Amino acid sequence: MPRPMDTDAVLTLLQETAETVINPRFRALAEGDISSKTHPGDLVTVADREAEVLIARALRAAYPQAMVLGEEEYAGDARLLDAFRAADHAFTVDPVDGTRNFVHGSPDHAVMAAEVVAGQTVRAWIWQPQHEVAYVAERGSGLWRDGVQVRRAAAPEAPEDLDVRTSTRRSVGTMLGPVGPVGLTWVSCGIDYPQLATGGCDGLVYGGTMPWDHVPGALMIEEVGGVVGTTDGEVYGPRSRPRGIVAAADERVYRLLVEHLGEMRA
Repeated sequence: MPRPMDTDAVLTLLQETAETVINPRFRALAEGDISSKTHPGDLVTVADREAEVLIARALRAAYPQAMVLGEEEYAGDARLLDAFRAADHAFTVDPVDGTRNFVHGSPDHAVMAAEVVAGQTVRAWIWQPQHEVAYVAERGSGLWRDGVQVRRAAAPEAPEDLDVRTSTRRSVGTMLGPVGPVGLTWVSCGIDYPQLATGGCDGLVYGGTMPWDHVPGALMIEEVGGVVGTTDGEVYGPRSRPRGIVAAADERVYRLLVEHLGEMRA
């Protein structure tokens, strides 16, 4: 009989996978270990592929009825995204979030997973292997960093004091009404969302919308009182089909950013 994995067991799975197939390749990738997926610059490494196989295999063994949406498997079968949105029980897996950072030797990358039941995220995990920091959230139970509950300080009242970041490089330097200039994120959702959750910034604006990137962090932001929504002003969820995503320290900041998004460089 399959045995469901408790929250600590899933975190251990991510950590052990990183230790086995990701960390040995950090700053040690051979030329043949790196390739492009759909277009030049969309990088994937042997570490991404091997890590996803290990994580997905363990989740499927524990939850044989669940749909597992992995970033690398999706690259070979885009139909998996619709299957994920329709599933009653599903997991997202991002084996190396921030692959470009990983390839260039930056420690700012992460291993991420999330569990979704009936279209609602119920658990989420982010392991930052080079920083050796774990973030874990269960719906209604808060966000925990290495076993200590995260409590985010309030965002600045003055809009001009807000620290807002975007993942779209051509939009860096934009003013969003009284907010800005907008800075660049850490270029890894597995770093960005924890930074927002712990007060390292006050808002994030994304053009990319894939679930494996945003579902884990969105739950974490909600669990510290923040807001994650679409650029159209709707609540973000695993079944959303957003044009873009905005994450903010609170509702006030979210609404302010959405109000001025039309001013962002296209």
